[in-house]
Amino acid sequence: MNAITIEKSSGNVYADIGLADPQEMLVKAKLASKIGDIIKRQHLTQQQAAELLGMPQPKVSNLLNGQFRGISETKMLECLARLGRDIDIVVKPARRRAVAGATGRVNVVFA
Repeated sequence: MNAITIEKSSGNVYADIGLADPQEMLVKAKLASKIGDIIKRQHLTQQQAAELLGMPQPKVSNLLNGQFRGISETKMLECLARLGRDIDIVVKPARRRAVAGATGRVNVVFA
């Protein structure tokens, strides 16, 4: 019998599978998920959502199906604002002192 290997996730599936720009992809996935939740909660059709968001319906469909590579984070934030959400962006020092050449992290928090 073949043994099943279980690997612990890093917390970012995009990094785990080796995709380029995993942090950006995770942020976009969280934003797209929230956009989809709001569209559902407001009982909007994709066409209604497209008109409200100012984007073509096929692009809304792609976004809701997790295909968001062609949609910027800025556009996603604009979509959330058009769906009646306030957006606050907070820039602060990293929790740990950054090592030379290290980067901070980007996190999306929904209140």
